[in-house]
Amino acid sequence: MELLCLIVTLAVILVLGFLFVIFIEAYRRRNNHEHIEVPAIFEDPNSLKQVPCPHVVDPASKYISLIIPAFNEEHRLPGALEETMIYLQRRASKDPSFSYEVIIIDDGSVDGTKRVAFEFVRKYTVDKVRVILLGRNHGKGEAIRKGMLHSRGELLLMLDADGATNITDLEKLENQIRAVAKKDGDSSGSDPSFRISDTHVVVFGSRAHLEEKALATRKWYRNFLMKGFHLVVLLAAGPGIRDTQCGFKMFTRAAARKLFSNVRLKRWCFDVELVFLCKWFQIPISEISVIWSEIPGSKVNLLSIPDMVWELLLMSVGYRIGIWRISNST
Repeated sequence: MELLCLIVTLAVILVLGFLFVIFIEAYRRRNNHEHIEVPAIFEDPNSLKQVPCPHVVDPASKYISLIIPAFNEEHRLPGALEETMIYLQRRASKDPSFSYEVIIIDDGSVDGTKRVAFEFVRKYTVDKVRVILLGRNHGKGEAIRKGMLHSRGELLLMLDADGATNITDLEKLENQIRAVAKKDGDSSGSDPSFRISDTHVVVFGSRAHLEEKALATRKWYRNFLMKGFHLVVLLAAGPGIRDTQCGFKMFTRAAARKLFSNVRLKRWCFDVELVFLCKWFQIPISEISVIWSEIPGSKVNLLSIPDMVWELLLMSVGYRIGIWRISNST
């Protein structure tokens, strides 16, 4: 009996200690949504002059911005970026009103990612391709947040540097945003004051339709861990989105302004935090199937899952007990 009491006491102490650690870490990150110390600077590699840095609170001056985080992507980035630029140029040649920019955020790469990125700036000009250098590695979430906050588009698309998702699928997300926005405003053109950038809509690209095939080909322990992670996501952000982790997501400018001014998680689980914040702000989220291919060289592996679960625990504690305050001022 005394041994049982001792075991129970030790278990309670461990649980309380773990909760205390979570509380302290959540408190430490309470201001993570504020700008990191490195200012965003766009530089023209041809003239070596700095270009004025926009902010998401400014009016949009492009139709769409593509935000690409890159960490040690010198091998995968060139092919994906070239394919993206060909698509954007072709679409712009057919529609003079279609304007765009691509923002590459170098998240502290130690390979030739910076060199590759600036080669594209030289080729396509700093008006079409821009590079933000974070200096050191902050994480995918922070890289995307930085790009979103300094973009010029009415629509903002985040996509991975590996080109895993077919770039033409952005039209699926774009059409869905317009369909949802049409319910709240007039996007037909009869109302001259309507701007899609002023609506609050988010669309997630989804690989959920590929899950059955993935379950059949993955090892049992990988399926077990992924199902466990999905359960934690469900508890942290609630139901409604089957695939939170696909790196292909589109936001209207107004939605991005609210969301990315509040995001605190800097690494893999910022996607789940976006879902939580969308529900908090009552921003409608749609999920659209996209064409996706497995590209070798992924930075996410099974060892990433404990870190992701840790971030979700911090998010749950931070928001639910009020340490992480949500700003509605933007």
